[in-house]
Amino acid sequence: MPPAHHAPSLRLYTQCDPGIACCASHSLAEVYYSTLTRLPLPHRATPDQAIEFLENIHSRFRLVSLEGDDYPDCIREAAAKRISGGAIYDALIARCAVQAGADEMFTWNTRHYQLLGAEVSKRIKSPVLD
Repeated sequence: MPPAHHAPSLRLYTQCDPGIACCASHSLAEVYYSTLTRLPLPHRATPDQAIEFLENIHSRFRLVSLEGDDYPDCIREAAAKRISGGAIYDALIARCAVQAGADEMFTWNTRHYQLLGAEVSKRIKSPVLD
């Protein structure tokens, strides 16, 4: 994430209330394994630091999970839209948001989500830059 995105992302994050905000369950693994514990040194989090951050995420968001058949269905739909690579994780997150009835999804990566169709595109927003 570019440094300019940090402040608006943090501002939005601190406003999250588990009564209304939700997060795809598998995003916790992505945050831990793909981000926090793989950052270049000296910014890399230790496992204990990463778990502390995940606990904070869990306290701010209601976790949303997909059911068994939702995974292959979502992957098939993404493949039909010619979506490949890491964008499949965006498709899974979007499926969680739609199933949770989210009105809004916040991301800096709007392009990947807009490829997922109107049901997802209408929910996409970016945090506001200063």
